[in-house]
Amino acid sequence: MPLIAILQSMRPRQWTKNLVLFAAVIFSLHLFDRELVLRAVAGFATFCVLSGVVYMLNDLKDREQDALHPRKKNRPIASGALSPPVAWGALVVLFSVGLFAASRLGTNFLIVSVAYVTLNILYSFVLRNMVILDVMGISTGFVLRAIAGGEAISTPESRVDISAWLLMCTFFLSLFLGLGKRRHELMAVGSSHRASLRNYSIQLVDRLTAITVAVTIMSYSIYTIWPDTVAHFGTENLIYTIPFVFFGLSRYIYLVVEEDKGGDPSEMLLSDRSILATVVLWILCVAWILYARN
Repeated sequence: MPLIAILQSMRPRQWTKNLVLFAAVIFSLHLFDRELVLRAVAGFATFCVLSGVVYMLNDLKDREQDALHPRKKNRPIASGALSPPVAWGALVVLFSVGLFAASRLGTNFLIVSVAYVTLNILYSFVLRNMVILDVMGISTGFVLRAIAGGEAISTPESRVDISAWLLMCTFFLSLFLGLGKRRHELMAVGSSHRASLRNYSIQLVDRLTAITVAVTIMSYSIYTIWPDTVAHFGTENLIYTIPFVFFGLSRYIYLVVEEDKGGDPSEMLLSDRSILATVVLWILCVAWILYARN
């Protein structure tokens, strides 16, 4: 059915990436503020629609190339289950709905949403074929998600700003995951499937991965003991969450390097029990530290 094919083209499994929007409501200590949580949920749903539009646009652009890929050939547009005219019509409707929903959450949220879509269009047609800039474009998309989370729960009476250290962590963490995906692509299909892969090598990706994982852990560690962080939360105990971050990143490297996984970081989050357990434990630990005192 077209509706099922449209939903599949929006890649619901990838919507876990939009959970970044909830960082603002958690770290601003508003997790139990019903109104702000509902606004965060609305922001999350809006970005799910907009990111779905971006995925459909990518599939329309790459349908002939994807038809030759061992895994992507099963996507609705590449396989022919969803015709391009129907996909274009759905894309226009969904994009309009997404922009309308974004406007209801405020001008700033709408601006960030438009910036997110614009960046992804730029990525689809330009950046994806440029070495290094391709993964940097993906990482910037995650940063925009985090900023959007803050804008979603900001009101004229009270603004919520994301810590610069958290934004830095978001950027380098997503850069790290993007490099892991590039490594998997190099191992799985070689450098022929995407132009930018021709400029990558396993050695280059491994070196860049080592840099990004180190910066990610260092940025998060500094954030946990930064004077502004301690003053805001009234505790230095976030430092005890660093082992979860280290293990999660190390586990991901192990899966990518030793088990040749990493093609889909979102799927890995849901399928690898160790990573999923680590993320859940990190969330629970952070919530306990931030909210048990209040």
